[in-house]
Amino acid sequence: MLNSLPKPTLLVVDDDRAMAMMLVSSLASDTLSVLVAASPAEALDRMEHEAIDVVVTDVRMGAGMTGIELCARMHEGYPMVPVIVITAFGSLETAILAIRAGAHDFLPKPFDPDELLHRVRKALELRTLRDEVRRLRDARARHDSFDSLVGESQEMKRVFSLVDRVAQSSAIVLITGETGTGKELVAQAIHSRSRRAHGPLVVVNCAAISETLLEAELFGHTRGAFTDARQARPGLFVAANHGSIFLDEIGELSKPMQAKLLRALQERKVKPVGADTEVAFDARVIAATNRDLVSLVAEGQFREDLYFRLAVVEIDLPPLRARHNDVLILAQHFVKLMSSREERLVTGIDAECARLLLQYAWPGNVRELHNVIERAVALAQYDTLTAADLPDRIQHFKRSHVLVTAETPEEFVRLEEVERRYILRVLEATQGHRSKTAEILGLDRKTLYNRLRAYGVGDPPASLPPPPPKPV
Repeated sequence: MLNSLPKPTLLVVDDDRAMAMMLVSSLASDTLSVLVAASPAEALDRMEHEAIDVVVTDVRMGAGMTGIELCARMHEGYPMVPVIVITAFGSLETAILAIRAGAHDFLPKPFDPDELLHRVRKALELRTLRDEVRRLRDARARHDSFDSLVGESQEMKRVFSLVDRVAQSSAIVLITGETGTGKELVAQAIHSRSRRAHGPLVVVNCAAISETLLEAELFGHTRGAFTDARQARPGLFVAANHGSIFLDEIGELSKPMQAKLLRALQERKVKPVGADTEVAFDARVIAATNRDLVSLVAEGQFREDLYFRLAVVEIDLPPLRARHNDVLILAQHFVKLMSSREERLVTGIDAECARLLLQYAWPGNVRELHNVIERAVALAQYDTLTAADLPDRIQHFKRSHVLVTAETPEEFVRLEEVERRYILRVLEATQGHRSKTAEILGLDRKTLYNRLRAYGVGDPPASLPPPPPKPV
């Protein structure tokens, strides 16, 4: 069977064409490709455009940089590529210079071609080992980053892929989704996979801090700026320097605070309360909201320019009801976590318990499932969870689907009840997105909002079990 793996590539750097051709003829084989560069500059150009696995370079060449200087450039720009230095001017000083420049090996002329080939093969083994170590390290980092984000549904695979791609950039990220879907976990995954992972991740719940204090918390304040400001504080944006700052519940900001945040994001500077000058910050910004910012913009409650500034990359987390295949995976994951933490011998979920978990709508999403499993493990009487371990709302849950057939008059409901169920069902299917719901129903947003308020569904969107049908 032919080997489908690509042959490793060796780059020979030598301005002596006869020497270069001799090396090509002695090193090239069915298992090794050999390329030639006549100068260090050409070698660097080839490195940029071709996949090179190992480099062999002479020390002394014509005008321009030497082989030692090339070795240093290679070590800086391509640290995974081993470099073997050869020279007719072999000396201890040259060898020391080569090793200090990052050379993998040093071989003085004259040399046996078989000896050079042996050293090239050893360098390739080192390269393979380095690649494997890096692959395992990356795989471990990926596993660690997604440890708390569990799921195998297509919806979550899309989220994982987007997190992977955006993590290495410096773009502002807006995470959207219903309460309890795991927005902070996504922020943690983005931070831990980024180049800023060594820095802090500062978490701010914008809804939990009063408006009068939020500005001082985010931007800092000077001594005496307000009552109890006994000493200056730099603020959370500056505290997040070289790391990330996560602004949760961003949709709750007041209009004045929105304007100040917009300026901070645009200028990459904050002005502490009571200060005359601004302070620069170097932090990656991640924001999250469970509200429909597009609708808030249309209603004049959220600045459009701030929305576009935040939504450079938007990651929309699906509600748990839209990732049906993940319910039992998550449940089993939480059983393992809780049983270990509580030192309980609970190992699984029985069939009836699983059926009830699957049919429930999970208005509180993953957070609600976590709490339900925590309660169930604490109350479990056996080594598997049973239906009796679940709360009553899950044991007796019935979906708000519209009844379209009936056998007796008592089974029918009033027309307004059918409308109520249908509107809530569409809202559920659109994952709580009110603008989409209004479009599907053919209603303007104001009419839809009024209907939802009448049904007791306020902000943020919620999925509520239906009341009992009214008698005809």
